[in-house]
Amino acid sequence: MDEDESYGDIQKVFDDIPDNFNILEEQIDIDEQFRYFELSKKLREKNKAVNELPENCDELFLPETSEERKKELLVSLALVPDVKAYRMIENYLKNADKQVRNWAVLAFQESRMLLQSTLLDEKQVFISTGLGGKGKKLRYYVVFISSSPDMMLESSHQKLLKDELIFALKKKDGEFESIDFSQGFASSLLLLPLKANLKDIFSEIIDECNQYGNFLAEDVILTNVKILTRSEIIDFINSGDNKKPPAESD
Repeated sequence: MDEDESYGDIQKVFDDIPDNFNILEEQIDIDEQFRYFELSKKLREKNKAVNELPENCDELFLPETSEERKKELLVSLALVPDVKAYRMIENYLKNADKQVRNWAVLAFQESRMLLQSTLLDEKQVFISTGLGGKGKKLRYYVVFISSSPDMMLESSHQKLLKDELIFALKKKDGEFESIDFSQGFASSLLLLPLKANLKDIFSEIIDECNQYGNFLAEDVILTNVKILTRSEIIDFINSGDNKKPPAESD
């Protein structure tokens, strides 16, 4: 399968998502999310019909309760379609232990969706990525690669890229958050609607910028999984992995 076909498949998945979706706004490591949903799946399979609060659920608020026990209670509560369970998670989240807070965030999101599904009799779609999002928008980390990898972009080119990025995002109902310039590349955090055509947006930005000196490579590195380190970016550039389609996760 070539690059265009792969990207087309990713875009089709997003296009087929119904309008009643929920995006996890917090930035939570993908591996930690995986552990949460693995336990959720395990408990759901163990208890086919979960309609009551778990036993001794007040242990969640006790300082002597272990971290693992609190995680299990949060996941268990999130499986109960009851406002009481939702409120317990909400109250815990207000003063959650640092080591357990991400699990409380995930449990709160799952509990809220379960209540919505029950009350509205309509299945909800939950989308989670490592970088999170805002409202109906996903957060992306994009790296623009300099055509001169051993040099910083000139100040005029830095300003042009930032201005073009902000302009293009506004047209597509996106949001600019930050941009940083390093030797050989520029990296930016931004928000875009779930169904935005990423390939067209970034191709347009690069084409506009390159009218004034061809200072950007045609490809970008794009992910919603995590913020990349400099060494990871350099490895992508050197290996040619940046030519692969955008990395997505849900």
